Amino acid sequence: MASLGNWTVVFDDKMVIKQTGDNPQGHVINDDSFWGQSKFSNIWAIHYGNPIASDQVEYRDETPHTSYADANLGDFQDFITRYDAAHLAYLQANWDNDTIKIEDPVGSETFRDETEAEKTARLGARPTSYSS
Repeated sequence: MASLGNWTVVFDDKMVIKQTGDNPQGHVINDDSFWGQSKFSNIWAIHYGNPIASDQVEYRDETPHTSYADANLGDFQDFITRYDAAHLAYLQANWDNDTIKIEDPVGSETFRDETEAEKTARLGARPTSYSS
């Protein structure tokens, strides 16, 4: 590949990776019907959204690498939509699992989970949407 794109798709891992933003990361997309489409059968990886117009789709065999447009794979938004859903689930799980213990009452050495209102005051509201 000539360069990494803003997005990388790794077919063997069923992973979509967002390479931009404050916290670049990837998510496994568990959707066998999506990954099993015949148009993806010979593709190893995609680097998408970079300034280079060619050499963005890597093939498993000797097929020369090509641009995303020339590969006729459909709208790349399909990958982004799946990433956004997986990332929202990730953000929500992080919020759900970030509960602290609070001493109650003060000095009693008895602890309780913080209330949702206390958690919201500390973390902000639970994420309800995400868009790349």
